[in-house]
Amino acid sequence: MKKTTVLQVCVAFVLCSLQPVTGSTVDCPDEDTAGTSCTISLEKLLERAVQHAELIHHMSEESKLLFDEMLNSFGVVNLHISEGTMCSPKSVPVPMSKTEIQQISDKWLLHSVLILVQFWINPLVDVQASLMNYENVPSALLNRSKLMSSKIISLEQGILVLIRQILGEGGLVLEGAEDTSDRFVSSDMLETVRRDYSVIYCFRKDAHKIQTFLKLLKCRQIDKENCSFF
Repeated sequence: MKKTTVLQVCVAFVLCSLQPVTGSTVDCPDEDTAGTSCTISLEKLLERAVQHAELIHHMSEESKLLFDEMLNSFGVVNLHISEGTMCSPKSVPVPMSKTEIQQISDKWLLHSVLILVQFWINPLVDVQASLMNYENVPSALLNRSKLMSSKIISLEQGILVLIRQILGEGGLVLEGAEDTSDRFVSSDMLETVRRDYSVIYCFRKDAHKIQTFLKLLKCRQIDKENCSFF
C-alpha cells in the first residue's frame, strides 16, 4: 500500500495531531515528533478527506437552516436567489448514469474536487467576515461559518496531497483558482444579506458534490468494487 511521509502530511494538512473528525484531516501518533518514522496510508488519507467533506457538507446544511431562522427573526421572507447565478464555478457535471460513472477517471474526480474546493475558499472567508457586522447574528451561525472556512482550506491541502499520492508529481496541471471577487460585491445591506445567503445556499450543492466525488474515489482506490453513486 502506498505511503507518504509525515513531513508531506504535516505540510499539506497544517498539523499532525490525534483528534476526532472535527480536528485536522490526518493524525499521527504523538511519539513521532521527529518527523521520520510516522507514515500514513492512502486509505487513511482518503478516509480523512471523506470525513472532512462529510463534516463540511453537514455544516453547510446547518448554516442554511440557521440563516433562514435569522432572516425570519429579522422579518425577511422569500429572499429570492437566482438559480445558477453563483452556484457553479465552472462546468463540473455530476455523472447521472452508471455508464457515465464508469467512463470518468480518478484524475477527473480529483480535478473536479480541487476546482470546487478552491472556488469556495474566498467566498466562505468573506461570508465569515461579513456576518460579524450583522446585528444579533446567532453565535451558532458564526461558529459554523468560521469552521467551514477553516475546514475548506484544510481540505484543499489534503486534496493536493492526494493528487501527488495518486497521480504523482506533475500528474495534474493546476490552474489558478477562478476569481470570485466580482461575483460577491454588494453595495447595500440588503444586497449584502442576499450575497451571504447566496453563498451559503449555493455552497451546500457543491459541498455535496465534493463529498460524493471523494466517496467514489475512495471506493475505487480502496474497495475497488460496487463503486457507484447509486
